[in-house]
Amino acid sequence: MTRARTALAVASVAVAGALAGQLLVAGAEATAPAGPAVVAAPAGGTVTGPGDPEPRYRVQARLAREKVRRGDRDRGTYRIEHVRELQYRLRWADVYHGPVTGYFGNRTRHAVQRFQRKADVKVTGVAARSTWRPLLKRTVRHERALPNKCTNGKGWHACYDRSRHQVTLWKRGKLWNTWLVRGGGRGYETRTGRFAVYYRDRDHVSSIYGSPMPYSQFFSGGQAFHGSRAMTDPFSGHSHGCINMYVEDARQLWRITHDKRLRVHNYGAWA
Repeated sequence: MTRARTALAVASVAVAGALAGQLLVAGAEATAPAGPAVVAAPAGGTVTGPGDPEPRYRVQARLAREKVRRGDRDRGTYRIEHVRELQYRLRWADVYHGPVTGYFGNRTRHAVQRFQRKADVKVTGVAARSTWRPLLKRTVRHERALPNKCTNGKGWHACYDRSRHQVTLWKRGKLWNTWLVRGGGRGYETRTGRFAVYYRDRDHVSSIYGSPMPYSQFFSGGQAFHGSRAMTDPFSGHSHGCINMYVEDARQLWRITHDKRLRVHNYGAWA
């Protein structure tokens, strides 16, 4: 990253801190200002982050994911094809009993076909939206633990289950999407409670760690939803307090909610 861009990022944070009445420090144990107000996102919400691929599907559509097929592989943090997520969800749907490898081979294809038969959709062995939609809906874990405001609230609500590394997004009580994520490690736990996004920065850079945090949506002090350059498996490792998402998923959440008031509910035991 150039010195000019780093200086610009730092200046942006300082301006945002002045507006919010505090300096936002990613990962810091700061207190969110009372009565948070959303800072407007760039007009139109067009988002193309560092190394982010062009959209291959309607990211704002309900329960949307990219098409995944035999031969696809999660090759890196900026080249996620959602194969690991597919394998985890097929496992939770009780149609896949193999290892989670991030590679879509014959074993995964056969599991997709088994799920397609169970879900009564066309059996192709390819995970297109017709397959992702029922799979995502059926693999939201421990729905009984969801806060009432998520399933019965007005407006938009993002609900993070720390125990299950799961974020669900709700629109007026209807499940809109769900993603696999990871939160803060021991000593940096993501805070539980009710919050609201009060500041957004599409190209945020951590002032502590110097790491990019694309599509950041801050909800409590320095804690935010953001894309992670370090996460390939959501069940491996932790953040410094933020909710890490695949870059493409953080982009998707941004596209859906960047111009809306987003309430946040964090719950569940640390894991």
